[in-house]
Amino acid sequence: MATSRSARALVIIGEMKIATWNVNSLTARLQHVLDWLALHPVDVLCLQELKMTDDKFPADALLAAGYHSAFFGQKTYNGVAILSRTPVRDVVKNIVGFEDEQSRVMAATVDGPLGALRVVNGYFVNGQEPGSEKFAYKMKWLGGLQNYVRAELAAHPQLVLLGDFNVAPEDRDSYDPEGLRETIHHTSEERGHFRELLALGLTDSFRLFEQPPKSYSWWDYRMLGYQKNRGLRIDHILVSEAVKPQVKACVIDRVPRKWEKPSDHAPVVVQI
Repeated sequence: MATSRSARALVIIGEMKIATWNVNSLTARLQHVLDWLALHPVDVLCLQELKMTDDKFPADALLAAGYHSAFFGQKTYNGVAILSRTPVRDVVKNIVGFEDEQSRVMAATVDGPLGALRVVNGYFVNGQEPGSEKFAYKMKWLGGLQNYVRAELAAHPQLVLLGDFNVAPEDRDSYDPEGLRETIHHTSEERGHFRELLALGLTDSFRLFEQPPKSYSWWDYRMLGYQKNRGLRIDHILVSEAVKPQVKACVIDRVPRKWEKPSDHAPVVVQI
């Protein structure tokens, strides 16, 4: 019995849970984040769409909840943060080599059961609509991201790229793949960039497992989007080849989308 208990203890100690969540304003949903972390004390939580400047970031409240934080804010729009139970180090803000005024990407190293793990958290460009200037910016941004992630992978074999990608990579990731074909989030160009990220040596952790049909992470506030499950899977956690064998599960937690005044996104959690 002692050996069995010891073995189980080693398994528990070796687990690590990492989550991504577009909170659509941390000012509006800080209590949601704190409540969710109390229910699901993940090791790392990456947030997108903070919609606040750095001086407004609630670092003290999060530290009181047991989380160190690194953050990269912007007034009204964008903004990303990495929360971790262990100290966050080697923080890099934005895409190295790509000039950008938007606060969209943050990379940092955290310690886990596999050793040092590089976490790259991104709030990918929406793009508005194909043919627009914002779509052209999205294409350039995605190209810059690929170069950046390639370099990060070379320096940090144990890497996770996660966040709000604003891309539904396959038809099964959309509630209406035919009606929305070649519209924003569904275009061949966006899906091509997603595949190019995978070609760098990354794997979509959600698709490592059998998942329920119509599994989505975002639902429009309008037209009873959530109630009718008219959603998209646009929040992703990609893992490097060194991490992939250790992935044990990946799930979307729909519960916070039912809370009062929720974000339009749900958390996605990977267990390694």
